[in-house]
Amino acid sequence: MSTPPISRYPVPELKDIPEDIRTRILAVQEKSGFVPNVFLALAHRPDEFRAFFAYHDAIMEKEGGLTKAEREMIVVATSNANQCQYCVVAHGAILRIRAKNPLVADQVAVNYRKADITPKQKAMLDFAMKVAFEAYAINDADFETLRGHGFDDEDIWDIGAISAFFGLSNRMANMTSMRPNDEFYLLGRMPKK
Repeated sequence: MSTPPISRYPVPELKDIPEDIRTRILAVQEKSGFVPNVFLALAHRPDEFRAFFAYHDAIMEKEGGLTKAEREMIVVATSNANQCQYCVVAHGAILRIRAKNPLVADQVAVNYRKADITPKQKAMLDFAMKVAFEAYAINDADFETLRGHGFDDEDIWDIGAISAFFGLSNRMANMTSMRPNDEFYLLGRMPKK
């Protein structure tokens, strides 16, 4: 059986990718041991690749009130609701690593409402889901609920921005039929020796 393509669209050869993008891809490969397919699939359109990853880094790599694991929880929960296989698998792996807890990562991937997470994290994910599916209905009471759990307005912006950005990502991954790398399935499941 042959391996299915990683995208419906042409995937450029590494040698044909603009230098700045190739440098980023090679850095990711050096750190993780493989090239996540999202990098190759989005390299089909270099200008959009640059814009996508600039915004990704701005919301996912910044300092703030949300931990890196909580940021990944938002991605995994909303990506599951959007039925985005690529993002659930890839970010589920990152969540396992960041949370150091494969159980919670899998629980959030299936149904965060029953996951072994804090009430604060459940409130965060409730809001993220509302941003993903009912942003028009967000009101002051939603902000008050989050403030009651200790989030400030900048944290709330981050929750909303991550949910909204990954709505775009989920839709692009689904539209292109982006295939998750096999490597993601085992990442973070067993302790490092």
